[in-house]
Amino acid sequence: MAIRVAQATKKYSGWTELLQLLQDAFAFMEERIDPPSSVHRLTATSLAAKSQEEALFLATDGDEVVGCVFASRQRDSLYVGKLAVRKDRQRHGIGRRLMDAAEEHARDSGLRYLELDTRMELTENHETFAAMGFIKIAEHAHEGYNRPTFITMRKRLADVG
Repeated sequence: MAIRVAQATKKYSGWTELLQLLQDAFAFMEERIDPPSSVHRLTATSLAAKSQEEALFLATDGDEVVGCVFASRQRDSLYVGKLAVRKDRQRHGIGRRLMDAAEEHARDSGLRYLELDTRMELTENHETFAAMGFIKIAEHAHEGYNRPTFITMRKRLADVG
């Protein structure tokens, strides 16, 4: 079946399944990053609340969710986070299609940039996002850390007024 990417409607109710998808997709980081991922603090209820404040884009195969990304407006940019694709569906362009949907949403909102954060240790993510047109613009440390723990990357959007 063909993968469909679209913004979730207010009727979406698969929060438990979405939480499982996020936890599974972020599991590879477990032994690699410090501090631990914020995905550990998510619940089905907090995801539902997050979707009220942010746009949620879902990649579906029939009735099954195989990927997601959240997006929130921040001044002149759309911040994207919690990009996840089910493990058995990775490397098939689903993540890129989710990011394309977020980019289209940013353009429609008149925003000039997409922005995201990624952990220092996850250099393969840095490379993936660079291939999508993102550049590193800053390094940051989580509270209580005296070394950079994540970077911010930004993509300038063309054709935005």
